[in-house]
Amino acid sequence: MNSTDHHYQSPTKQLLLDIQPLAPPTLDNFIVGQNAEALHSLKQALTYAEEARFIYLWGAQGSGKSHLLQACQRIAAQSELPLFIADDTHLLNEEAQIALFDQFNQLRASGGILISSGIAAPTQMNLRDDLATRLAWGLVYQLHPLTDEEKAQALKTHAKERGIKLPDEVVDYCLRYLRRDLPTLMAVLDALDVWSLTEKKPVTVPMLKKLLQLNLET
Repeated sequence: MNSTDHHYQSPTKQLLLDIQPLAPPTLDNFIVGQNAEALHSLKQALTYAEEARFIYLWGAQGSGKSHLLQACQRIAAQSELPLFIADDTHLLNEEAQIALFDQFNQLRASGGILISSGIAAPTQMNLRDDLATRLAWGLVYQLHPLTDEEKAQALKTHAKERGIKLPDEVVDYCLRYLRRDLPTLMAVLDALDVWSLTEKKPVTVPMLKKLLQLNLET
């Protein structure tokens, strides 16, 4: 194989590389799972329908914390809402913790909203006591990652919206062998859909395996 062959990208491989990223995170495209109460409270706070203007979300990676915070920030930017977002508070150094403490007090006095997140409950992350107390002062929700059944349903719903005929065995293969976070699974499904339309063949496990192999060879 010469150098030009080595760098050649087949049309199918290029197709995979050109797949557009998922739509920006919104409250509407968040897959709720067991987190309906947290989502409801966020919506209420953002419309001033709820007096609780301070909401703290915690949970393991992949539970949806960043998705929700980014979605809230997009809403605030479009409506000039007095909202402050603090993601990954467990990573804040001493100076940043003091700044967030001061921000909390300012928002409380001015009627603003604070939505924050971390990997554990506020008092379980070795934060300054004064900040941990403030973060726990409002509503605190643990976000629960989606179960495999919920991920499967989310993939099937996404496929139905795109008009993809998605066999159960393809969903099972994705959940068994791919990265298990939903954005990755959705991106693979979108790539598979485009390739299926290009090849004029139905979506199958062998097609998925070939698509993944091409991606690994890139």
